[in-house]
Amino acid sequence: MVDIHHHLIFGVDDGSPDLPTSVAMVQMAAEDGVTHLVATPHANEQYPYDRSAHEVRLRQIRDALPQSVSSRIQLGLGSDFHLDYDNTANIGAVTKQYAINGGPYLLIELSDTGIPARIDELLYQMRVAGLTPILTHPERNSTLQRSRSRLREWMKADMLVQVTANSLTGQFGKLANRIAWELMENRWVHFVSSDAHDLTRRTPRLSAAYEAVRKRMGEDTAERLFVINPLAVFQGKGLPPQPEALGVFTDERRSWFSDLMRRFR
Repeated sequence: MVDIHHHLIFGVDDGSPDLPTSVAMVQMAAEDGVTHLVATPHANEQYPYDRSAHEVRLRQIRDALPQSVSSRIQLGLGSDFHLDYDNTANIGAVTKQYAINGGPYLLIELSDTGIPARIDELLYQMRVAGLTPILTHPERNSTLQRSRSRLREWMKADMLVQVTANSLTGQFGKLANRIAWELMENRWVHFVSSDAHDLTRRTPRLSAAYEAVRKRMGEDTAERLFVINPLAVFQGKGLPPQPEALGVFTDERRSWFSDLMRRFR
């Protein structure tokens, strides 16, 4: 499996606090079957992003790994790029320094409670800059929890979608679980990642979610979302052809009764 969203680098955000924890997180991921892992520290006003400094710490993590672990897993570097005021005010300066392994893919994160007014323009500017945005955990955004219509429009503009493994297994609550599976069943998901932050609550394990997807949607879907698509991102390659997305979500379906009531309002 390949994990493209992981707060592995120690002492730079709300993820790993120290080198031993980072080493233990890599070991936990490797033991769970992860072969490629991207460290994606937050890039926002609270946690400024310094790629050179992050590369130094990532090398320290690699050097500290036991050979039995380092031989089984490859580490890469990206960012968890927040669409907050500071970042979006400078969106024209966004380059591949934030992207996964310096390639064409960029993880982007919305606020938990809202969506930037300029998001359509921002997504367009990222595409002009040669970046393909990957939206992280939309199932946990309160605005998108109420309606996924905006998400549909962004996907039409070539934005990709990543959900969190723990959303699929229920650790983020019933609402995030329901919406994550709704997105999955409508074929609106391109990646499942851990968004790991620690060794106890938000761990780097993917196998439980992989098995849940395999049982519910089949081996081919599990391989596409946990291996094939994220490996293409890790390597900076284009994704293979994806299944055609379905169209209607539960919050957008209209019954004959609700349509009738609208006519008399």
